[in-house]
Amino acid sequence: MTFFEAAIGISMFMMSAALLIILIRMIIGPSLEDRIIGLDLMITIGIGLIAMYSIISGNAIFLDIAVIMALIGFVGTTAFAYYMERRSRK
Repeated sequence: MTFFEAAIGISMFMMSAALLIILIRMIIGPSLEDRIIGLDLMITIGIGLIAMYSIISGNAIFLDIAVIMALIGFVGTTAFAYYMERRSRK
């Protein structure tokens, strides 16, 4: 095992652990904002995991999936911000 493979493995483990912590935070989050930020962070970590898997497998098609996830995450965050602004006006 090379240093690069070990670093990728450790990084994937740490990001998976972060996903579990974020999931717990989303479940017990006191507000809607906490849950939405947690979901956005989960999407971001998922993009990182997909990118690392793409590097390991040598298949660049997974990077297209990561870009699509990034676009969906951006649109979702923008829609949430619009919703929160409309909600605060009332």
